[in-house]
Amino acid sequence: MTTIDKKLDELSKSKFRSSFHLNDNMKQYVYDHGIDKIKEDAYNLIRSRIGEQYPKNDGKQTPMRANSHPVFIAQHACATCCRGCLSKWHHIPEGIPLTEHQIDYIVDLLMTWIKREITK
Repeated sequence: MTTIDKKLDELSKSKFRSSFHLNDNMKQYVYDHGIDKIKEDAYNLIRSRIGEQYPKNDGKQTPMRANSHPVFIAQHACATCCRGCLSKWHHIPEGIPLTEHQIDYIVDLLMTWIKREITK
């Protein structure tokens, strides 16, 4: 079992985290745009919204609406929605910019979750 699989298994035991799913419209969005575009979006969103040392509006910058972007829903399911959740669940410290390695880990986690969701 990979590190990503272990983390997703741990997150699935949280009532709050396990309550997030992609609805049919979100799944169609992934199919229409393609998984590579979604991954590109994930990198852009992570870098721009939580990648900085002190992200603007941290904790409020990731929409939870079902009609937002699939990456936003995945961020809540995977506890990568803000620096506080990254610290609590993934031991990625607050107050320093994310490294490329950390960004890669976050995007891999999100994409694995999204891929699982679209095959349900």
